Amino acid sequence: MDEVLDMIERDVKSIPVLLFMKGTKAHPVCGFSAKVVSILNEMGVEYETRNVLDDENLRRGIKEFSSWPTIPQLYIRGKFIGGCDILTELYEQGELQGLLGVDQPRSPFKIES
Repeated sequence: MDEVLDMIERDVKSIPVLLFMKGTKAHPVCGFSAKVVSILNEMGVEYETRNVLDDENLRRGIKEFSSWPTIPQLYIRGKFIGGCDILTELYEQGELQGLLGVDQPRSPFKIES
């Protein structure tokens, strides 16, 4: 498990915007992951993903690394930001745009659950 935690730490520190999710950007496997991908895509930010379904050790490791029980998990410049509900709220309030350094859309769309 230490190797997985070390890999997670390296990735989180070296990749400016990193999403740990179920599935891929092109094919999210769960609704929560799809929602976060939709938000990030709508903002036009560059980000990388890690599919926790590809590796059970990664799936367990990211939960241990963040002390957060659910996936997806978003990291911006090495800092854990949150999961789907937190990211949706931050987006709707315009705060996520500030964290990512993107212009806030004139009329942000409301993400439906």
